[in-house]
Amino acid sequence: MPVSRLKLGKLKVVRRQLLQRYEHQPFVSCLAGLYGCQWRRYQRARAQPGECCCSRVECGSFGLLILTFFLSFLFLYFWSEAQNDYNDFDWFNFGTLGFWFPWSLVLLVVAAALFTYIALLLVLAVCLLTEGQRLYLHWSHKTGIVVTLAFSVIATAVLSDLWSKEWKTLLLSLQVTAPFLHVAAVSLMAVLSWPIAFHFFRMNRKGKKAVRQVVVLGLFLSVLFSLYLVPLGMYSPCIKEAGTLGPAPRLIGHRGAPMLAPENTVMSFEKALEAGGEGLETDVTISYDGVPFLMHDSTLRRTTNVAEVFPNRTDLDASMFTWAELQQLNAGGWFLSRDPFGTVSSLSDADCSQVQNQSVPSLAQFLEVASHSGRLVLFDLHRPPHGHPYSQSYINTTLQVVQAHINSSQVLWLPSEDRDLVQALDPDLQQTSGEKASIQELTDDHITRLNLHYSTMSQQQISKYQSVNISTNLYVISQPWLYTLAWCAGAQSVTTNSIHILSNIRQPLFLMTPDEYTLMWILTDAVSALLIITVFIFHWWRERGLPFWSGSRQTQENGPYSKFRTELSDVWSISSANVRPDLRSTPSSPSNPHLPTITEE
Repeated sequence: MPVSRLKLGKLKVVRRQLLQRYEHQPFVSCLAGLYGCQWRRYQRARAQPGECCCSRVECGSFGLLILTFFLSFLFLYFWSEAQNDYNDFDWFNFGTLGFWFPWSLVLLVVAAALFTYIALLLVLAVCLLTEGQRLYLHWSHKTGIVVTLAFSVIATAVLSDLWSKEWKTLLLSLQVTAPFLHVAAVSLMAVLSWPIAFHFFRMNRKGKKAVRQVVVLGLFLSVLFSLYLVPLGMYSPCIKEAGTLGPAPRLIGHRGAPMLAPENTVMSFEKALEAGGEGLETDVTISYDGVPFLMHDSTLRRTTNVAEVFPNRTDLDASMFTWAELQQLNAGGWFLSRDPFGTVSSLSDADCSQVQNQSVPSLAQFLEVASHSGRLVLFDLHRPPHGHPYSQSYINTTLQVVQAHINSSQVLWLPSEDRDLVQALDPDLQQTSGEKASIQELTDDHITRLNLHYSTMSQQQISKYQSVNISTNLYVISQPWLYTLAWCAGAQSVTTNSIHILSNIRQPLFLMTPDEYTLMWILTDAVSALLIITVFIFHWWRERGLPFWSGSRQTQENGPYSKFRTELSDVWSISSANVRPDLRSTPSSPSNPHLPTITEE
């Protein structure tokens, strides 16, 4: 009677495991269907013990998938970190193509979509390997991989050629994101250790397959140990001792507040002051009749309706227009129609109405706004073309307007021509240089401030200049992470498009002491190493341990991985491993009429 009960119990165990096995099939079918369009069981094949997980062709496809994953990630990261300069990129294309379109956002969306697609394919492949399935990638996915690879390579090459300075931005971003990328990369290696260990202990250890084992495991461990040591070479100004962080950089509105109003208009400067700006930056051009006015571009095409008012003079240099002609132009309508920063929808009806009425302002109007608020002003001065009536006297003309409308101590004088003469005429001006130089050269030129592109950011140089009372202003910084980096590096001020956003940042987004970072690094590496070792021990135990305990002589046939021979025989071999030898019986034996007959498919 006890033996019969045991047999009945054994039958229930087999039945339950059979059901569990077949309940698992929809998951495998979904994986294989999405990866290789193999939705039916007979279309799939398991990797037999001692065999590779795929054919040479599929192995090459899998390798290409991994390569595409990393290259598409590189481009996506590169382009997402370049958001600070998207506006420059779109206006560059406007000047080249002649019409406005947000190409930067389109490129970002396409890059994100293609990377997501490749990442999902890679996840499917890893899951199939974990399930012991042989890989077969559908031809449509192979085409998609090639397209994504070509897009990533071509886009990276073209942008590197046209916009090589963005690689400096990428390197700067690593000073903020590297600690988190390190954690993510180490976590990914811990996840990948499961399928790698799984196939490492199943592959035949003879001949070429043994070499393949060593290569795969060696590559995995090399990447892992490299990731463990990466923090040794990391530098970030935001990793500093507590209490050593300086004050937040002061904010200078780049052409005002160009996200909230048309650039270089009175409305834009007023918005910048309302948002908390401590300085205003602009660009000055001299009209044909000698009136300094605000215009960044060499032509009026981008920021006015010159094509409507003077259709035959669209490409004419802005300085070739008289002040009376400039006053006929509208300098705000373009902002509403093109919406360069995607912020028009946030404007009130009153603001939109005010935008429509903006005109080209004179330098005098700009200085009056700054003078009444007591803010600093910084401007670049464009030299008129040859043949212009003021091509030789434009500096004196501009200086006269400055002295008539604002206290000279509020002016950061940036033009480098005739600097000695300007210094002699008005010593109260804050002489500002747009280039790095030795301290001796800067002091000889009476330089009190540097105006540098953010890509040249260096904590050591900023500190060196500050030691001799030379302040550093970095332009143009509009992303919070870049502002954080400038803050940690010790910059005294930044020129920004997003003054309304940066003014609300009360502390750096990333700030950590060296001890905290070391602890984070050690814990990440230690925990991942423990998990990976546990995974390898588990698969070694599964492959080597269970057959020994079951009393089987054939490791591959009766071990836990015998399920890769056939799905149903796997259930029998595992379940029979727990029955005493004297109670065992083959499934097909007549002496066990209550047990089902199980045959290989």
